[in-house]
Amino acid sequence: MTKNRYTKAMIRLVEAINMSTSPAVNALLSVVAFLVVAKVADLLVDKVLRKFSRFTKTDLDDRIIDVVHRPIFYTILILGIVTTLLHLEPAEKVVLYTSGSLYSLLAIIWCAAAIRLSNTVIEHAVRKVSDVTGMSRDVIPLVENVTRIVIFIAALMVVLSIWKINITPIVASAGIAGAAVAFAAKDTIANFFGGISVFVDKPFKIGDYIVLDKGERGEVVAIGVRSTRIKTRDDILITIPNSIIANTKVINESAPVPNFRVRIPVSVAYGSDIDKVMEVLLRVAGQNENVIPEPSPRVRFREFGESSLNFELLCWTREPSLRGLTVHDLNCAIYKAFAAAGVTIPFPQRDVHIRQDS
Repeated sequence: MTKNRYTKAMIRLVEAINMSTSPAVNALLSVVAFLVVAKVADLLVDKVLRKFSRFTKTDLDDRIIDVVHRPIFYTILILGIVTTLLHLEPAEKVVLYTSGSLYSLLAIIWCAAAIRLSNTVIEHAVRKVSDVTGMSRDVIPLVENVTRIVIFIAALMVVLSIWKINITPIVASAGIAGAAVAFAAKDTIANFFGGISVFVDKPFKIGDYIVLDKGERGEVVAIGVRSTRIKTRDDILITIPNSIIANTKVINESAPVPNFRVRIPVSVAYGSDIDKVMEVLLRVAGQNENVIPEPSPRVRFREFGESSLNFELLCWTREPSLRGLTVHDLNCAIYKAFAAAGVTIPFPQRDVHIRQDS
């Protein structure tokens, strides 16, 4: 119904242009009028909209205008030619082949424009995601090729429908083939959608230190479409499928801030001066170059142990990668400082009493 109304409106426009008794002259004037309208629309999109796009922070809208303004011009011109042809009322075969050829040409034009537009949007989106997550930009050609195939298939279906070719068997065959491929590549598809969830949710990015559910800890070095790679402190590279990443608990030690808290348990003997113990621990923490001043280090008296008073030194390092080195340096410094201050570090002792029966 909408298409018929549109066609009638276009024909009324052609009839309004009639200025001669010659149908050929009127057809020529009609084509010229549509050419003018197409050019005006082209200038409107290319010039006026481009001025508004200057107020945005990205050049994506400018690149979209570069892609679509020419197809809009050709669309108006081709629709005008088809409408003029219908007004002349030629033979049915002439209408079929001429309009079919023009509509097929229009489908090809928009197919090429859609491919260029998708490449532009994909490149922009992947680069933006890459800047945030560190994802490799090598994935751009893969996504572009997949999108290009989908657009080409859609354009082919449109052209076949223009020529009134029954596409139901083709669609059914494609559905069966697609189901078979999807079943065979279900793990790859699961990893792909897992990668999308990682990109959208952004639980971590390149350079973050993460701990997985099974205890693997390391620095994120790559986030791909299929898998994520982390490097442990032993310089071992672990590749984890994104389907597992998306369904497991991930502890990000670098978020929301890169500072990482280090806990040092310390035990001293009963009878020790606890004020001196806390003073020594705070002094040791303040002298370590890996410990940041804010938040400031603190000491907590945790519990009365069986043979010791148990304290805990809490301090923050600049980044999670310094945890092991900082713990080592602090333990060494605390042992030396306690020895110099006369603070005893106890160890478990047992008194054995030997009883002799008379």
